[in-house]
Amino acid sequence: MSKARPRRYRHRMVELGMVSPPLLLLLLLLSLLPGGAPDLAGDAAALLALRAAVGRSVLRWNASASPCSWRGVSCSDNRVSVLRLPGSGLLGAIPAGTLTNLTALRVLSLRFNGLSGALPSDIGSLRNLNSIILRNNRFSGELPNSLFSLSGLVRLDLSENNFSGGISPGFNNFTGIRTLLLQNNSFSGEMPEMSFSRLKSFNISYNNLTGSIPRGMRSQQASSFLGMSLCGGPLRSCQNETSPTPSPSPPPSPPPPPPPASSPSPPTANRTTGGSSSSSNLSGGAIAGIAVGSAAGVLLLLALLIVFCNRRRRPSSEPPVSVAAATAARPATSAPAVAKNPAPAPAAAAAVEKRLVFVGGQEMGFDLEDLLRASAEVLGKGPIGTTYKAVLEKGEVVAVKRLRDVGVDEKEFRESMEAIGELDHENVVKLRAYYYSRDEKLLVYEFMPLGSLSSFLQGNKSSSQAPLNWSERCSIALSAARGIEYIHSKGSKSSHGGIKSSNILLGRDNEAQLSDNGLAQLITPTENLISGYTAPEVTDTLRITQKSDVYSFGVLLLELISGKAPLQEVHKSKGGADLPGWVQTVAPENWRDVFDPELLKYQDVEEEIVQLLQLGVECASQYQHQRPLMSEVVARIEAIHGSKTLLSEQQQEDSVDP
Repeated sequence: MSKARPRRYRHRMVELGMVSPPLLLLLLLLSLLPGGAPDLAGDAAALLALRAAVGRSVLRWNASASPCSWRGVSCSDNRVSVLRLPGSGLLGAIPAGTLTNLTALRVLSLRFNGLSGALPSDIGSLRNLNSIILRNNRFSGELPNSLFSLSGLVRLDLSENNFSGGISPGFNNFTGIRTLLLQNNSFSGEMPEMSFSRLKSFNISYNNLTGSIPRGMRSQQASSFLGMSLCGGPLRSCQNETSPTPSPSPPPSPPPPPPPASSPSPPTANRTTGGSSSSSNLSGGAIAGIAVGSAAGVLLLLALLIVFCNRRRRPSSEPPVSVAAATAARPATSAPAVAKNPAPAPAAAAAVEKRLVFVGGQEMGFDLEDLLRASAEVLGKGPIGTTYKAVLEKGEVVAVKRLRDVGVDEKEFRESMEAIGELDHENVVKLRAYYYSRDEKLLVYEFMPLGSLSSFLQGNKSSSQAPLNWSERCSIALSAARGIEYIHSKGSKSSHGGIKSSNILLGRDNEAQLSDNGLAQLITPTENLISGYTAPEVTDTLRITQKSDVYSFGVLLLELISGKAPLQEVHKSKGGADLPGWVQTVAPENWRDVFDPELLKYQDVEEEIVQLLQLGVECASQYQHQRPLMSEVVARIEAIHGSKTLLSEQQQEDSVDP
């Protein structure tokens, strides 16, 4: 009798269309609970429903055992109180209603997985939560209002996702919050007034926020607000705060003529007014001649001093030259000044191509003349062009790329530069400006002082440069993959086109940044093929796609693990024409033969190295349909990398548990 009632109830619910099949098992299990009261059995049912939705293939929980013995699950007072599954390979969306029964849960940590979709609205029913850590997933959409009912939250980490919408004033409900991390999402609009008395760690960088920083948050560090159009507090002052008198100023009147001492005047100028006639017996022409001669002498001495200082400052065997000389552009003395107005008047249309164009709405403290006068040092040459390190007179350092064989017209070139300039991600080198003329195309980027991955892998082995360890290589692979995934997320036709180790630039903490994004599509097709990295279909069709990016990234992974360049004679001598072919000739039981000797020191992570190597083989498949999407690649590397990077974060979580 006790079993018949739930069965009839279940069938009746299905007939009415009130329940979707994926939730039937959960409802059935809950209906068997005495009085429906939450207990450990209900917690187990909720966790099994979660596993069925996002972790069926990776969570090896024994359903017949107590959930308190399951991996990642901790209990208190015979209830599930902690769920920690970082880097567990969870994929997909969490269905609504799955978490509802976990009413005793205090800590929810699902970071470094591939979870997607919206954050379930039933998360607000977990009233005992004090820590939510969902960092490095694929969650998207706006935050549910129910989240802000969790007034007891101490730690909230939603960073490295795709959350969007505005920053809700509901964040102020977290009166005891100590850690609030929202960076690297797609939040937009202005920040509301926010103030937290116990906040110790805060970051909202790399979103799409605008306007001024709220008064209550201006004590935070500038590093908490990077990559956005914000002002106030630790950043630059807002325009409406720079002037204490808000009343409008009268329209500017034409400037008065400069005083005689500031510039030479014509010989007919009256120089005796208001002064002693005996103080100057020279003619106006003589005075003008002396002034011009003195100015020329000062300029000559200044030029000699700059040249001398540059030579003393750069003891290179190759003498430094200016960017103008290095790129064979116009001399700086004859280059026209940069137009600060991005929309020149029609009369100045002929001079449009003579200005440095800043992209992404940013305005820098230099112009074309400054750039052409900068000392230049060659960093590298490739099929796309030559890259220089340029040191401006004020000390700022930028990277300048001079393109060759551009195969598109001016309109398409400028549109491409604006599209590239709009990309804003921590793993993509930022394009700052460009210069276009019929004979010269220059791109100005951020300068990355640590150099490229290629220099670490294929550089001088006898140098004092320390080889990359396993953790560093894994971090580089993950950050590079995230950069590619971000580029691919901009549309089905958005691709990088030039993935190789020399285009992977290293920043702090071995975070990789992709350079030369989108440039291969601008160059004559026969010139942009990258030996060893180019997918086989690109060689035939000369067409770059996202799948060809995945192939190139696969080769990069194999290079990262083996330490070998994509094209080496050793590959041919052992049966492979290139690096992927050589790796596949090595039997699975001899994977260690592929490893860079430096990685043989880390025997405790051999399984993780093999997993990353196998992922590289999959990405570098000869057949496009067998290559994974970059979103899947990122999730798999996160799972591999997460097992070695989560200890310190685990300790941080434990520190906020009551």
